[in-house]
Amino acid sequence: MTSDLLAPLDLAFWNIESDRHPMHLGALGVFGAHSPTAGAHAADLLAARAAAVPGLRLRIRDVWQPLAFGAAVRETDPDFDPLNHVRLHAPTADFHAVAGRLMERPLERGRPPWEAHVLPGEDGVSFAVLFKFHHALADGLRALKLAAGVLDPVDLPARAPRAIEPPRGLLSDVRRLPGLLPGLVRGVLSDAGRALDIGASLARSTLGMRPSSALTSTPSGTRRTAGVVLDIDDVHRVRKTVGGTVNDVLIAVVAGALRRWLEERGESTRGVAPRALIPVSRRRPRTAHPQGNRLSGYLIPLPVGESDPLGRLDTVRTAMVRHKDAGPDRGAGAVALLADHVPALGHRLGGPLVGQAARLWFDILVTSVPMPSLGLRLGGHELTEVYPLAPLAPGQSLAVAISTYRGRVHYGLVADARAVPDLDRFAHAVSAELETLLTACAV
Repeated sequence: MTSDLLAPLDLAFWNIESDRHPMHLGALGVFGAHSPTAGAHAADLLAARAAAVPGLRLRIRDVWQPLAFGAAVRETDPDFDPLNHVRLHAPTADFHAVAGRLMERPLERGRPPWEAHVLPGEDGVSFAVLFKFHHALADGLRALKLAAGVLDPVDLPARAPRAIEPPRGLLSDVRRLPGLLPGLVRGVLSDAGRALDIGASLARSTLGMRPSSALTSTPSGTRRTAGVVLDIDDVHRVRKTVGGTVNDVLIAVVAGALRRWLEERGESTRGVAPRALIPVSRRRPRTAHPQGNRLSGYLIPLPVGESDPLGRLDTVRTAMVRHKDAGPDRGAGAVALLADHVPALGHRLGGPLVGQAARLWFDILVTSVPMPSLGLRLGGHELTEVYPLAPLAPGQSLAVAISTYRGRVHYGLVADARAVPDLDRFAHAVSAELETLLTACAV
């Protein structure tokens, strides 16, 4: 039975979790159905294929050995049964209503932490699959790879094989050690300086403008989800008119939607600038932890108080350029990198406190999850919509995840159901904000 020690950030995600704040991410995919039994057939396929995906057989086990006290490992579960992870539900007319209730429930920690819920549609012409993966098992990129392992095979262009460097012997590594020591020392000093820089940036950010109370809440443990679909061509029209990137436009849409939503609630937006955490992947080929989370992030104030839609976009674009110039290893958004400097037992003891500190660090998560441009299928049924769903941090009311798939942008929204009973209103505001940007660009 193979095992793999969790990277520090994975261990942090494993220990931050609580009953009211499960640390799983999700994706709700909607498929066109050829028959009323398509959902049941899809569930059978998922269970059969899951048995053949090694990553889906991995459980997480705590370690209390002297040299790894408080750590955890990924290891193959010898008792893995895919039927414990794939569930077929009764037909429903509202995929998001069911997905919200399912996102409330933490994954069982004693077995591989993932689930696939098949939701047949009452209309008989569609069904949905909600995938849930614990963040300690997979980030967005790896979750996509694991989910792809149970979908229909896709014919990809052949790639040239990558040359593999032969391993060095132990004696060779020992001989190289004196030459490596100066670099190791510089690396330690650099890491310490980086930690101080991130800590100082974080302290400064907590002194900034506080958000609307609508984005903070007493945790209820409830969840609600919603989805929004935009045309990527409309996003490109805005980008080509005013400059910047597609991501800049999509983040500015969130800022404008928040403004519209708060005003419809009768709340003032004057001076409101909630801090948005924008995760940045640091994954590189052949890293030491290919299965683990390699994340940093940017922390930017969303210009909700700005009345001009193009002004909001310009503010977002300027902030993103500034962060990209500084790099993902600097600034308050890179606080996730501090996980590398905390011993395993520190993650074990401090996990609950770190989770609670998230409300001081950022006010809303806005994350992008890449999707392949090729059409995906399950049992021959075409994937028509896909909504990524992010974890909700303690004390926060709303998280936004975005994916682009086959010419359309999908916003997946997760909210505390008691704090945000009007999530559908926010979803409508997302669509309306893009229309506002298009109108402003046409003037």
